Formats: sequence, structure tokens, C-alpha cells
Amino acid sequence: MVYRKAIDATVYVFDDLRELLAKATPPRSGDRLAGIAAASAEEMIAARMALADVPLKQFLNEAVIPYEDDEVTRLIVDRHDAKAFAPVSSLTVGAFRDWLLSDAAASSVLAEIARGLTPEMVAAVSKLMRNQDLIQVAKKCEVTTRFRNTIGLKGRMSTRLQPNHPFDDARGITASILDGLLLGSGDACIGINPASDDPAVIAGLLRLLDDIIARFSIPTQGCVLTHVTTTLALIGQGVPVDLVFQSIAGTEAANRSFGVSLALLREAREAGLSLKRGTVGSNVMYFETGQGSALSANAHHGVDQQTLEARAYAVARAFEPLLVNSVVGFIGPEYLYDGKEIIRAGLEDHFCGKLLGAPLGVDVCYTNHAEADQDDMDNLLTLLAAAGVTFIMGVPGADDVMLNYQSTSFHDALYLRDLFGLKRAPEFDDWLVGIGLSGTDFRLTGNAGQLPDFAAKLIA
Repeated sequence: MVYRKAIDATVYVFDDLRELLAKATPPRSGDRLAGIAAASAEEMIAARMALADVPLKQFLNEAVIPYEDDEVTRLIVDRHDAKAFAPVSSLTVGAFRDWLLSDAAASSVLAEIARGLTPEMVAAVSKLMRNQDLIQVAKKCEVTTRFRNTIGLKGRMSTRLQPNHPFDDARGITASILDGLLLGSGDACIGINPASDDPAVIAGLLRLLDDIIARFSIPTQGCVLTHVTTTLALIGQGVPVDLVFQSIAGTEAANRSFGVSLALLREAREAGLSLKRGTVGSNVMYFETGQGSALSANAHHGVDQQTLEARAYAVARAFEPLLVNSVVGFIGPEYLYDGKEIIRAGLEDHFCGKLLGAPLGVDVCYTNHAEADQDDMDNLLTLLAAAGVTFIMGVPGADDVMLNYQSTSFHDALYLRDLFGLKRAPEFDDWLVGIGLSGTDFRLTGNAGQLPDFAAKLIA
């Protein structure tokens, strides 16, 4: 279908929904690199005006990537819940924006319609929203998941303790874990990005995490972020695995570049479930995503990177994950050029993920060759906390010495907790109280208590 919008004497023509979505997207370097961005601010506004008039039903009739060519499109179409969609089915994209910002779109209502929304609908409405709109609506979305604790409850924010080491050294990793635990981090998970892809090394790291969590009865979950096929093989060998990790994207071809398919993800989830290691729930998957991943794999089909990112959340929600993490600034300035683009993308990702029903966290981060700095990250971090982000990263000193990028620290999480009164997962907060690391108000005590004994046992 062709879409048109006139501004003064100029008529802008968009050949299909795919082009309309791309031209309506706020500026970012990835879309410019792909040659699909609006040529001017006026064309971008014309596209947004045309997009506002598109009925939401049109997204069910016009796929941005053909059904027969892409298994992600087939997943989106085949799993669409018409009953959940009914309350908003008569709306245009513009009217949907207005409805989302109204009191009618309460938290319970948003949860009920999530399965009726396609990622393209959600991406479309985000393109019409200011940053404050993205924050306001995301704040109303509540997505709760469980494994050994409960993540995503209102008034709470979790952290992934990321104790990476450039040589996968057990003592170095353990020291970082201790640092994070003493500062109240780690309730989302303790997740290691391994430097090696050697299955023997991965198995050793998994056993290390299992020993620490079991020895101190920590109500959290461990994860080593290796390829899903490695995890499957290690599960078959009896290695203790809590969460099954995989990077995913919004097209079949991009996922193929990661070496995965929907069938493989289903197999991995079933393997994780078979271990029955969760104590309060059975959400066993951990996914990571990032705007630009499909473009970097030359697998974007001419679709803008933010719409493809939303499609990745549709993949994620199909497997009922514990955690979904947008590593927003990690892919580099070729895709998100500077702090302004990273901040906008982080708010978009969080909004789209939560509205689709995914338990979305954000790695508030940038690479050292991006036009961004830690002040930009402080701004995004604070905005995401206001928006009710599910979890963030906890990296020693905010500087990942293995992945060589800048993220957020254990102290950044403490700043947010103090500023917004945010608690951790309830089971993890209770554990901190039990070992003397925090008081009954769940603020860190800063006194001795059982701290030296706990620390000595962990290092030993």
C-alpha cells in the first residue's frame, strides 16, 4: 500500500509500510548507513503525520518482511491474539498513542492487550512519542518473572552482577562477585561473559557460580553467556545451568547469523526447564538484543533498526524469559552515533519491550569510540529508572575490563535506589537482611555484622 502526506506544496510518497516506518524514525546513524532514513526533517515529519493515520489493523495485513520469507514474521502473525487486540483494534497509530497516555490505559489493561500487539504496532507508536511519553507509558507496564526470586515488581529494580575477567580467572571473578554482593547487586542474576568459548572453561565458570549461590543460599541465578549450543551440550553432561542465554534479533536471517533458529531456542528452553532448578518459578531463558544487529549482519530487509529491535522482543516473549536485555550502546556509533541517539534508543527499547510483555532491562552503555560519555549514561540511567526499568548492569567501576566498554556500576544502582526509593527482588532483599548486609529498611548497613565472615568464606 502506498502512503502519502502533503506539507505545503510538497507531497511525500512512501511506497509501503516498511518505508513509512523507516522515514518516521528519529535520526540515528544505523538507518543513515542503511540508506533508509528520511532525507530531511520535513520528510520525517510528513512520514510521522502519515503514520499517525494508519489503522492498527493495517499492521495485520501488511508485513514489513513477507510471511513466506521469514520465520519471525510467521511467529508474530501466527501467535497474534485477536481477543487481546480487540480493545484497541479500531484505533489508528495516533489514536493509540493518545489512548496509551490516558488513564484508560492502566497497568492491568496494558498487560491484557500485550499479546494482541505486534512489534510493528508498538514500534510505530513509539515513533510518534516524545521521550516523556515513552517514560510515562513504560512506567505503567508491569512484567513479572521468577526463577529463584521475583523480578519486575512495582517499586523494585534488579541488577545483573557482571564480574567479567579478561582471562576467566576464578579468583578475579570471585572478587568482583564479592564486590557486587557487598554493594547489594546481583538479584537479576550473576552473569559472566566468558573470554573463552572452550566448553571446559564454561563448565568451570558454571560450577563456580553454582557453588557460590548454593554455599551462601543466595536467592539469585547464575548464567554464563555462551552460545546456546554450548549450553545445551553442557546440560547433557550434567553441568549445573540456571539460565540459558542467547543473543537474538528481529529477522530469521539475523538469527541465523547468530547460529540460532526458533526451533533451537525451543529445544534450549525445554532443556533448561528439564533441570527444574528454579525455586519460585520456571522462567529459564535470558536474551540479549541491540538495535543494529540485523543491519550489521546484512539481514535487515530494508527495515529500520528500531522496528527490528521490537521484533526481537516478540521472539523473546515467545519463550517466557526471566530477563531480556537491550545492550543499547554496545554495538557502536555506526548504529547509534552519540549520547542523544543512545538515550532515545534506550527509552524506545524499554517502552517497546515492556508494552509487548517482555521483562526488559537495559545495559546503559557506550563504546569508547562513540560520541558519548558517562554524563550521557547518567541521564539515560535516571530516565530509565523513572520509567520503571526491570534491571540494569552492575560492573565494577562501570568499566568492563573484558568487553572493553563503559556500563553502569554497583554504586550507580545505589544512586537510583536512594533517588527513587527502589528495592531489590524481595527474596534477595530478605537475604541481605539475613546476613547483615542491610537493615530491615533494606538500605545497606555499612557496618560489620557478619560481613568479614561472609567475605572470608567467599574468597576462600
